[in-house]
Amino acid sequence: MARTFDIQRVDNLPPQTVNPTDPAIVARIHREGEMKAVGFASRADAEGWLEGFRWPVEGPISGSWGNQRVDNGVPKSPHYGVDVAVATGTVVHAPASGVIAFANNDMFLEGGLVLIDHGQGLISMYLHMSRVDVQAGQHINAGDPIGLSGARGRATGPHVCWRMKWRDRNLDPSLAILGLANARAELGGVRLI
Repeated sequence: MARTFDIQRVDNLPPQTVNPTDPAIVARIHREGEMKAVGFASRADAEGWLEGFRWPVEGPISGSWGNQRVDNGVPKSPHYGVDVAVATGTVVHAPASGVIAFANNDMFLEGGLVLIDHGQGLISMYLHMSRVDVQAGQHINAGDPIGLSGARGRATGPHVCWRMKWRDRNLDPSLAILGLANARAELGGVRLI
């Protein structure tokens, strides 16, 4: 099904998170990219994706997946996350079981960042957290707390940016909630919608 995407303008972001010029910050972003690549390469022997997914937090959607982003007036890549506006300190829950593939409390662009490997190369991500309460290699169940929401990194206010990748493809995590439930039901012979 074809989708249309809006343009979302985000102003008042910290300038160095939009167009970094400080050599130390550029080097840090590069090092952190290498660290995240290790997390994205995770291939845990897990089947959390078969359980279906639930929202990691509940609140209004403040940023949709796929929208063209214009940060501080500078056109950027599409937004590959769903932003859920919640107060700083809201508990963020694992939407399905898996293994923590990466956890860091202080990433330059993402703030507190957690990657969960749900099996078959399906990785979900949680950005801008004020606190991370899990460690790489830790097994978690659906509903387990993984940290607290925040507004750290490239953010203008408190929220959780929920992202999902299957191998190298960006997926809309909000579609996983119903889409995976339907796929699971079809495997069992029952269609939900």
